[in-house]
Amino acid sequence: MFAIVVAACGGSAASSAPTTAPQSQEAVASEAPASSAPASADPNAERIKLGFVTHVIGNPFIQQIIDGANAAAADLNVDLQVTGPEGGDADAQLKAVQSLVAAGAQGIATSVPGESMATGLNDIVDSGVPVVQFNLLVDSVKAPYVGERSVESGRILGAKVLEKLGGESATGKVILGNCFPGFPVLENRAKGATESLKKAAGIEILGPFDVKVAANENYAAWEALLAANPDAKALVGLCAPDIASLGKLQAANKDKVFVSGGYDLTAENLAEIKNGNAYVSLGQTPFMQGYLPVKMLADTVRKNTTVDLSQGGFLDAGTEIVTADSVTEPYNLPPLTFAQLEELAASPEKTKEYYQPLIDNQIANWTSLVEPIANESK
Repeated sequence: MFAIVVAACGGSAASSAPTTAPQSQEAVASEAPASSAPASADPNAERIKLGFVTHVIGNPFIQQIIDGANAAAADLNVDLQVTGPEGGDADAQLKAVQSLVAAGAQGIATSVPGESMATGLNDIVDSGVPVVQFNLLVDSVKAPYVGERSVESGRILGAKVLEKLGGESATGKVILGNCFPGFPVLENRAKGATESLKKAAGIEILGPFDVKVAANENYAAWEALLAANPDAKALVGLCAPDIASLGKLQAANKDKVFVSGGYDLTAENLAEIKNGNAYVSLGQTPFMQGYLPVKMLADTVRKNTTVDLSQGGFLDAGTEIVTADSVTEPYNLPPLTFAQLEELAASPEKTKEYYQPLIDNQIANWTSLVEPIANESK
């Protein structure tokens, strides 16, 4: 989903004012009776500096991840520096990471859209600066990964589309589109979606085709695919821009009714589902992908955990399943209506309020969530 979401802008994120540091041990001892228990220290009292680097800045989905990171920075007394390349270039992204480390960042959270970043990131880890991957990963990097279970996510999407088409008795063409062919997470989604769709012997799967990432190119790619296959029963994308494009394409071609499936719960994507121009979109809990890496790094830098991040691992961000009629959230979060989900997509403050139980439970106890990295693609 990289070349993906490409856009620009993002600078540093604001965090809350530093938490007041507790009194020194000596001062406490002189003021308190000898029998008093020592005052507990604030684990976030020490202000630290972290870097947060995305493969692109400006895309609404990526901004949702950044919003989660900003919320963590405000809660955890972190000076968070947010940046990323405009064109989704892995080498440019690595340079951004290296610049942050040179400027004093004590930890780095980054998506990893290319194998070319691995050696440089591992050098940073070996120098003593911890790294956490999110959203896009390379499993040779000495860092854990926060993201979805990619193959299972594809299975879920394929199953929802097949159900809408009539289940295992369905027939017809289904077109798959991938905005960044070759990238493991997206290839895994395609694998899972294909696995579910093949349960109907009468379904002919075409693709995945390269549908590009820039909004105009993405729409044009899907438009060409529909023109070449006007009888297609479903069009299924694997990236953030697809639902918006497919919804607009359906609105412009009312004589060619097709089922649309795709990813991410941006305001634009939700609008197409609400208007009936698209059927289903899967979220990958971007708040979790933003907040959790900052929490992991803060705990590590402050030595509030004994977990060695350089040993890697996988932490499941959770899959969200949304149609106009239902919203399914992971981790037993409170039920949401579609209207409430729209409010969250438009408000970082309401999003933070909704996900507070996630912060207080799973995120606070993140060390218990670490799984083998192989589980990401099961």
